[in-house]
Amino acid sequence: MPEPAAESLAHAYLRRCHEILEHVEQTQMAAIQRVAGMCADCIAAEGLVHLFGSGHSRMAVEEIFPRYGSFPGFHPIVELSLTYHNPVVGANGQRQAMFIERMEGLGQVILRNFEFGPEDLMMVFSTSGTGAVSVDVALEAKRLGMPVIAVTSLAHSRASKPSHSSGQRLFEVADITLDNGAVVGDAMVRVPGLETPIGPGSTIGNTAIVNALKCEVARLLTERGHPPLVLTSANVVGEAESQRLFEAAYDDYRRRVRRL
Repeated sequence: MPEPAAESLAHAYLRRCHEILEHVEQTQMAAIQRVAGMCADCIAAEGLVHLFGSGHSRMAVEEIFPRYGSFPGFHPIVELSLTYHNPVVGANGQRQAMFIERMEGLGQVILRNFEFGPEDLMMVFSTSGTGAVSVDVALEAKRLGMPVIAVTSLAHSRASKPSHSSGQRLFEVADITLDNGAVVGDAMVRVPGLETPIGPGSTIGNTAIVNALKCEVARLLTERGHPPLVLTSANVVGEAESQRLFEAAYDDYRRRVRRL
């Protein structure tokens, strides 16, 4: 009998992704349902669910809105100085972004640009949960009276020392935390002969959490008689209806964020 083939590292990565999805399904559903109720209450009351993430956490912000299968009520806050990774080095390089991410006081300056309402929520994404700007945004949002939802890796964050002068990590500031299931260090796969792991998993957990959340929020809004205006492909509803939904959703978003 031939020896069974060894598991490829691509399969090893996918297996670890499955483990993250199982973690989200088995441990985070009650929290997702709770946050969905908070978001639905906020959006139905003409409030905004503000979204902030620096570094690669920007991807989770943009996964919520705007894209196919998303709807107004969520307000992405993305600072290019913290998220523009394309140059890597040189002007606007990664070294500068990582340096800025550790600067206390910037979070308050960012939020100073917006006018927040009594129904608003703040959702902050940070896998490490230790970046000064993310902690600052959470602290400032709480000072302004907003409930704060964290999306982070509890394993990584608990293994990390707080770097903020408050001595707090993001999950310690937040009112409710959604754990993306990322391992300490984020990278999940070991390569024989290579000392450092590869294949980060936080994007998988973040994407699963935010899309599961969107589905529940859409259900709650629809059950209340306020179905959301969902950005939908022409392949699903036809060119004319797709265009109508996009224009209606963008107009609704503009109306909601006008006060900002």
